[in-house]
Amino acid sequence: MYKQTIKQSAVEASRYLRQRQTKAEEIFWQKVRNKQFYNLKFLRQHPLYFQFDNRKRFVIVDFYCHELKIVIELDGTIHKSQRVHDRERSWILKQLGMRVIRIQNEAVFKNVNGVLDRLCEMVCPR
Repeated sequence: MYKQTIKQSAVEASRYLRQRQTKAEEIFWQKVRNKQFYNLKFLRQHPLYFQFDNRKRFVIVDFYCHELKIVIELDGTIHKSQRVHDRERSWILKQLGMRVIRIQNEAVFKNVNGVLDRLCEMVCPR
C-alpha cells in the first residue's frame, strides 16, 4: 500500500484550496500577488510544517510573507463556529515565529484598499 509523505499531502491540499479559493481570497490575491504590495512576496494557500507529538504536521495558511514572517487569514462566516480551532492554529503559528493577522471577508469586500492600508501600517518595513 502506498503511503503518502507529509509534503505530498500538503502540496495536494494546497493545490485543492488554490483551485477553490473564496471570492475574498481572490480579491486580496489580485492586490498582493507578484510583489504588488510594497514589493513583498506573498504566497497563497501555503503549507507551514511543524512537529507535534513527535509527528510531522502542517497547516495551510491563506497568505504568507516569508520576509516579514506574517500569516494573513481571511475569515468568513464559517469562522464564527470554529473559534477554538482558529485559536489553536494561531497559537501553533505563533510558536513557529509567525505573526497572525486575521481579516474579515466583509472588510475585503467593502474596501480592500483600506484593508491594505491598515495592513501596511502594521507590517510594512519603515
